[in-house]
Amino acid sequence: MTPGCSSACQHENLNIALDHLHGVGPRMLPKLQKLGLNTIEDALYHLPVRYEDRRQFKKINRLTDNQQEVFLGTVLASGEAVTSRSRRRIYEVIVGDESGKISLKWFRYRKPWLQKRFPVGQQAIFIGEVKRFSAIREIHHPDSELIRSGQDINQLLTSDPLLFGRILPVYSLTEGLTQKQARKIWYQLIQEYARFAMTFIPPEVQQKYRLLPTTEALRLVHWPDDTLDLKDLNGGHDRARHSLVFDEFFYLELGLALKRAGVQLEEGIAFKFEHKFTIPLNKMLPFRLTEAQRRVLGEIKHDMMAPQPMHRLLQGDVGSGKTLVALMAALIAIENQAQVAVVAPTEILAEQHYQTFRSWLDKLGLKTGLLQGNMSVVAKRSLLEDIANGDIDLIVGTHAVLQEGVEFHTLGLGIVDEQHRFGVRQRSLLKHKGANPDILVMTATPIPRTLSMTLYGDLSVSIIDQLPPGRKPITTELFRSSHRHQAYQRIRQELEQGRQAYIVYPLVEESEKSDLQAATVAAETFTTEIFPDFKIGLLHGRMKTAEKDQVMNEFRLGKVQLLVSTTVIEVGVDVPNATVMMIEHADRFGLSQLHQLRGRVGRGAEKSYCLLIPSEHYSDDARRRLHVMVETEDGFRIAEADLDIRGPGDFLGTRQAGLPDLRVANLLKDRRILEQARQEAFAYVDKTNQLRTAESEPVKRELIRRWGGRLELAAIG
Repeated sequence: MTPGCSSACQHENLNIALDHLHGVGPRMLPKLQKLGLNTIEDALYHLPVRYEDRRQFKKINRLTDNQQEVFLGTVLASGEAVTSRSRRRIYEVIVGDESGKISLKWFRYRKPWLQKRFPVGQQAIFIGEVKRFSAIREIHHPDSELIRSGQDINQLLTSDPLLFGRILPVYSLTEGLTQKQARKIWYQLIQEYARFAMTFIPPEVQQKYRLLPTTEALRLVHWPDDTLDLKDLNGGHDRARHSLVFDEFFYLELGLALKRAGVQLEEGIAFKFEHKFTIPLNKMLPFRLTEAQRRVLGEIKHDMMAPQPMHRLLQGDVGSGKTLVALMAALIAIENQAQVAVVAPTEILAEQHYQTFRSWLDKLGLKTGLLQGNMSVVAKRSLLEDIANGDIDLIVGTHAVLQEGVEFHTLGLGIVDEQHRFGVRQRSLLKHKGANPDILVMTATPIPRTLSMTLYGDLSVSIIDQLPPGRKPITTELFRSSHRHQAYQRIRQELEQGRQAYIVYPLVEESEKSDLQAATVAAETFTTEIFPDFKIGLLHGRMKTAEKDQVMNEFRLGKVQLLVSTTVIEVGVDVPNATVMMIEHADRFGLSQLHQLRGRVGRGAEKSYCLLIPSEHYSDDARRRLHVMVETEDGFRIAEADLDIRGPGDFLGTRQAGLPDLRVANLLKDRRILEQARQEAFAYVDKTNQLRTAESEPVKRELIRRWGGRLELAAIG
């Protein structure tokens, strides 16, 4: 701790607005705010994206292709040129030294400025990524530092520590902010304010993992010592960054450990069961539960029998039989005279769950209700009375179930489907609808272990990692846009054999900003030109609920053979006779979404196909996504690939999960550190009786500061 300054005083210094920093005035502040930086603390944790070695300069013939390089050169030629293919005007500067030459090119430029800056004979230091085209090497839009005539190079290297003679940080920027300005700001920031940043991680944990004090870690991560290895720095493997990542994960996991401890302190319902409904249901099923379903059901039963409320995440790939496991759990609650609420993210999925649950509960003499947003006042009032009186055993609905005015007689179990569409707040609302009911969260989005530890750290996790017998693999094929007719031929073959198909589009209707073919236009074309001999239905998000229900029912009953749809069919739609899914503009969808969509087919005994048709031109990331889809059906491999391609930031929308933002750590790259920090945080919560000891007081204060109002826990006082 800084001498003469309490922890409160240190926090105040970190919360100072950035315009208190010398050089950050009314013109600079908005640029920093565009990067999401408002306070001193925000800026301290805005780490460099990479580093440049300016301790010495390379010879031109030693520059490495596809690397950021720094070298000294003299201008040999300078002027406008025209590209041979596109006849586009560019500005080109040829630079050389005694070892060779290299071409520098500008595609967006002001000619007078470049002419004045780079006359023949001008010496300069250039920085940029070296690209090779056949025998020619070039750099596009390089940074440069001019050398005055007669200036000594060795003097130059020691003249300005923010420009030369050391390893320099490179920051992500916004328009109007240069690296030179950024370095000046962060140099001053570290000099004046790094001393106020601190961690209260227990000393024994700091020693065990060789963690640096936060002040030292921030200094080294922004302004590395010459002794550090550039490769380690650019790979994020240096000790300073490791210390900051561990610190961030430790406080994240500390909060999750307390949440779980808080749940364990609550009094829930200790369910008893005599299999009054589960055994009759088992006898009615036309198949046996899989080994994985039985294992997961055992874990759920164990939780439901405990006197604390269950908080469990049920993960299972598309079609793995999660709904049946949830139904069994619901019957245990109902057997104990408790009600069950099933919350789904969409009206279509709520309707689907209602039909599925009702078909079994009716046979068992139990009552099911569906709460919809578009119900008449009379019907809604009647249903709400039945729920409040306990006449309804299981109620299904969207977030409408969570609204005020929905009162339960005795809510014993809340089942939340597709949790990543909901935030922690919704889970909390459901919990308050009863006296600490058990909560079962289901998701068909396979979540890599690293993420589920973070997003659902306060939940126990069950995984159904086995598909029911008889499910055949889905063949996924990638077609060029120009070969679309081959995909149509595959669809026709299936339709002629009495099967059904989906064709999915990303948008509902044409817009001036989009070149996407609209589902509405496509449905018209299929009806009149391509599949005139089959009944075609159209489904999209702007239709009224009654219209959507009618189209889906006709498709379920086989009256509609081909369903043209937007992504409203992404989850929950179950039509076993549908064997083909064609996805137009497949490059516009995320991997998780593509996997969910594909899961709408392959639900019956027949061979099924997923046909991907990307746009004419698409990005390298999109290409990687589509190849992953062709290569595997394994949801967990797909989730890992998605995390790898997209990065962790928005994988499931961590912002809505009620967690502190990760400013330094990367859930993919730093998974090993996450596991270490989690282990230490959970152990510390146990050791200090949920942070109730005197030694844990500073840790508790820092935890509350970092989590803000997101720790709704009696456990931390």
